[in-house]
Amino acid sequence: MAIRVESEMHRRRRSQNFGVAICLVLFIFLMMGLSFVKLTNSGPVEGYDHAPRPSMEEIDLK
Repeated sequence: MAIRVESEMHRRRRSQNFGVAICLVLFIFLMMGLSFVKLTNSGPVEGYDHAPRPSMEEIDLK
């Protein structure tokens, strides 16, 4: 049978660790939320691959 004595230092470290864990989780959710909003609110994404595409041609409105 193990006797476990928890000191004040252990309690303070545990509360600090919980605080850091909560901050990390909130940061992850913030980054996921920003990424989701950025991806859903943008139009079609086209990369420049040195090939002509009709969507990139200039329109002559004369």
